[in-house]
Amino acid sequence: MSRLDDLLEQARAGLRRLTPEQARDAQARGALLVDTRTETQRARQGNLPGALVIDRTVLEWRLDPRSPARIPEARDLDVHVIVICRQGYSSSLAADSLRRLGLTRATDVIGGVEAWLAAGLPLSEEPPDVRE
Repeated sequence: MSRLDDLLEQARAGLRRLTPEQARDAQARGALLVDTRTETQRARQGNLPGALVIDRTVLEWRLDPRSPARIPEARDLDVHVIVICRQGYSSSLAADSLRRLGLTRATDVIGGVEAWLAAGLPLSEEPPDVRE
């Protein structure tokens, strides 16, 4: 097992990861679905309905409710954040980082957008909601 595999295993140990269907249902109940894919990946795979697009390099600053650079949706530490990436790897590390900041309900999507597409879940025709 590589060190990266160890890191990923540790990150996922604290998460209650969601299937794409569970993520969509949680989003319908008010969870924030946060897409960290690159612009190129989104152009290739499509945009997710209602997702906030936040670059991985600024994710913690935008979602920490104590940060002066937070987005309005980052109201408190109880906000339910669901991170999604292309395959569900970097999203696990991102969700773990958010949990370490105190966002205890942060998690990610098993299999990422590839699993979302395989499940036949919808894409959006609307422009993405990009938060910089």
